[in-house]
Amino acid sequence: MKSVMFVCTGNICRSAMAHHYMQKRLYDLNKEKEIIVSSCGTSALDGERSTSNAISVMKDYDVDLSVHRATDIFNINIQDYDLILCMTEQHKFNVLAYFPKLKEKVFTLKEYVFKDKCKNIDIDDPWGYDIKIYNACAKEIVECVDKLLLEL
Repeated sequence: MKSVMFVCTGNICRSAMAHHYMQKRLYDLNKEKEIIVSSCGTSALDGERSTSNAISVMKDYDVDLSVHRATDIFNINIQDYDLILCMTEQHKFNVLAYFPKLKEKVFTLKEYVFKDKCKNIDIDDPWGYDIKIYNACAKEIVECVDKLLLEL
């Protein structure tokens, strides 16, 4: 069984959206027993709920993000995951600074799915912005996760 970890800052927007969207798609594809999906944040407050805007935009993708609770990177066995996908290059640097032995498994999500065909490898943080920014972020994440599912 493969395992995928999504990483952002607070684990209440981007990584949570990617995690729960991918989990839903795996169920839709009847592959939920083939891949374990989780998420965490480099500065997360354990147990924090996703933002209301994140919950709202993910409803458009049939994802109930209200069940999500944040997990800090140090409170999960990240080294046990096969693939660690970060939302930004800074998250990737942080993960590698904390866990240098994971170098072969850590990428940004866009870097992994688009290889060298993507100039901007960051998915910008929507936290604190309006619903339009959250919609754009969710759309970007969904596109990347859909592409990821084709590759795994």
